[in-house]
Amino acid sequence: MAKLTQFENEVVGRFKESLTFNKEKENLANIDIHKARELLKEVGAILLDVTLPHLVDPQNAEEAGIVNAYYTPYPEFADYIDILPDDKTQPIVVACRKAFFASRIKGLLDILGYENVYVMTDDIKYLIEAHLAHTEG
Repeated sequence: MAKLTQFENEVVGRFKESLTFNKEKENLANIDIHKARELLKEVGAILLDVTLPHLVDPQNAEEAGIVNAYYTPYPEFADYIDILPDDKTQPIVVACRKAFFASRIKGLLDILGYENVYVMTDDIKYLIEAHLAHTEG
């Protein structure tokens, strides 16, 4: 068995804490587009669009004008840590094209102590399309 450093033990402890929060959430905090829209509209959740730059088509969530949306592409996510809320109970929805990179970012946010992080399992392009359809005309 590997012996963990103090830092690694702290990270594992934070991960265990996050699992406690996630177990209390339906589907372990994996949500569909309808729940994501509800969190964004009714609760004021922050949306982190972590879509890889070459997969953004035609625009990311921030460019589409979704309130509280930030485009924080996965490869550069560490450069966007300063936009995260100070309130670690603030709901955050992380989304991308197939939820793969969103799940990774959720894991990081969990370890950082954020308690209400959700991964949208639907493709973010559908959320953007729904937003644009609702705001046009």
